Amino acid sequence: MVRIGRMASPAASPEFSLTRRDLIAGLGAAALCPAWPAASSAQGRTAVALQAKADRISLRPGIPETSVWSLGSGDLRFRRGEVLDVTFGNELPVAAALDCRGLDGVPAAEPLASRAPLATGAKDTFQLPLRHAGTFLCEPLFGDGTAPARPRPLIVTGASPVAVDRDEVLLIEEWRLQPDGTAIPPGGDPKDSTQIHTINGKTSYDISAPANARLRLRFINGSQRSVLAVKLENLDVRVMAIDGQPAEPFQARNGALVLAPGSRTDVFVDAIGPAGTSFPILLHDGKQARPVGKLAVSNEPPIRTAPFPPAPPLPGNDMPAQFDLKGAARFDLALGAPTEWFRPADFKPSTAPAFQAKTGRTVVLTLTNQSAIANVFHLHGHHFRLLDRLDDGWKPFWLDTLAVEPGQTQRIAFLAEYPGRYLIEQVATDWTAPRLLRWYGVQ
Repeated sequence: MVRIGRMASPAASPEFSLTRRDLIAGLGAAALCPAWPAASSAQGRTAVALQAKADRISLRPGIPETSVWSLGSGDLRFRRGEVLDVTFGNELPVAAALDCRGLDGVPAAEPLASRAPLATGAKDTFQLPLRHAGTFLCEPLFGDGTAPARPRPLIVTGASPVAVDRDEVLLIEEWRLQPDGTAIPPGGDPKDSTQIHTINGKTSYDISAPANARLRLRFINGSQRSVLAVKLENLDVRVMAIDGQPAEPFQARNGALVLAPGSRTDVFVDAIGPAGTSFPILLHDGKQARPVGKLAVSNEPPIRTAPFPPAPPLPGNDMPAQFDLKGAARFDLALGAPTEWFRPADFKPSTAPAFQAKTGRTVVLTLTNQSAIANVFHLHGHHFRLLDRLDDGWKPFWLDTLAVEPGQTQRIAFLAEYPGRYLIEQVATDWTAPRLLRWYGVQ
């Protein structure tokens, strides 16, 4: 669990102290707390174009901008039920694929398993049906150690309105910066580099809102290797969704959220207090906490006389209500061991699957981390439930990403709803660690 205590660093919050082990363990805390331009759209179909290309970002005053690769800037926003007719172009000097994290049941668009990486200058077209409302993430997928790349948030709104005054994405990214301004990509050696975090591309990100305004903040951990914790000091933080799926609302303990690489958490917060009141946003990487921004009450008139009452659950996405655990197909997966796992550049769809299941069958995966460092598991194509230790129930939220501590075993369950071939991923929480892939099939 996230442990709140004293910190010696004067720059850190005195109430936001945790170790690396605390940070990983905090991923289970919820269980214990109740240029992509859109063209014209017709009949639920929207034509979109996306380019993987070179870009630049300013990470430190006084040094040149840092070269990165990206899919463009800004949030991508669509509505649930739309089908995106995507044209993906690769302007990078290496082969690349498009990976859309959290979109369930789109086997035809699955990178590497169904769609081969694009060569430089090539284009690909495919469809992305948006089955669920939520917070998702798109990123270019290529070999490790090539260049730092920026993901791009994909927001899918539902048909029912949600009672918030602001809906804002906070994309947290981690950089390892060398003195000359170049950044070391994940999978490279970060020796002699400086660790820098940004929110929406800025090293300090401030939000301003009138008194009693309700904000939906969509936190995304865009780091590919690090588990991070975020704390909004002196605010009631109500968790509403995790990894793109609505959760039973609960108060984040001490306002702290723990995010595995690539995971997303949506929260509601109310801007309470007189004009000028400020609430620091703190980021913790397992070693120390540092301020990365703030939420301030503006000088505008209060938006209403009193804050909203606690929010009800978000509208559901028609996820399975129950699992047949007794009749489940069960498989074991070893994390932290590279055997039978492949780097993206070495992955071939002709390799044997990690497992296969029949459509409509419940699948239980036993994930055992055999290494001495935490490993992060990510399931494509389906969301899963984290099972209780006795395998007699599950936590009240859905996930597509899970960090597993060294030597720990976790069990997860999902309903194999969507036929096709999908990736599974593992990566150690170490900057030099390779991203490793396998695939599974639903028949």
